[in-house]
Amino acid sequence: MDRLERAVGHVFARPELLDQALTHRSAGAVNNERLEFLGDALIGLLIAEALWERFPQADEGTLSRLRASLVKRESLAALARGLNLGDALRLGTGEVRTGGYARDSILADAMEALLGAVYLDAGFETTRGLVRRLFAAGIGQTSLERSGKDPKTRLQEWLQARHRPLPEYQVVATGGDQHAQTFIVTCTLNDVDLITQADGTTRRRAEQGAAQAMLEQLDDV
Repeated sequence: MDRLERAVGHVFARPELLDQALTHRSAGAVNNERLEFLGDALIGLLIAEALWERFPQADEGTLSRLRASLVKRESLAALARGLNLGDALRLGTGEVRTGGYARDSILADAMEALLGAVYLDAGFETTRGLVRRLFAAGIGQTSLERSGKDPKTRLQEWLQARHRPLPEYQVVATGGDQHAQTFIVTCTLNDVDLITQADGTTRRRAEQGAAQAMLEQLDDV
């Protein structure tokens, strides 16, 4: 708990809220589902506000697409992994056995619940500051030119514009129960020997995550 509070940058006056935010429904009747509902609404509002300020000329449809790209499950799960949130989760035996602590859906829900708990513990301004800090990199990378284009499309266009070969996607592992499978996919650029990896609840989502990771790698090259 102490490590997570340091990572988040907020010490809870009401630690029971943090405990609830980290409790999956499989672990008890008092769980994070209600906090998740609250956090989801807060994130949507605060990201909308940040985008409204960043793109004063953008219309409603463009802003909606940009917001959707930032607050989707994969993005929230990535933020949760950055905080090592999975290590602090309380899960039922079945979820522990099937690797629930690493599943995008559970991590994204816990991320929303955590922000809902911060709001109840410290108020709107503290939550706004935290959301702005957590999403700063994603907001900074958004642009009107690529709004509405998914990562695979953007990666393909980036490579084609430079006359480079297209990436190869490969499923390297699957896990979980039949009703809650997780796919792990790699994205490879053979001309420069770059490989990225992502997971998702469908092959398509995993491919999109691997493509996004590749785009971020290319930004650093």
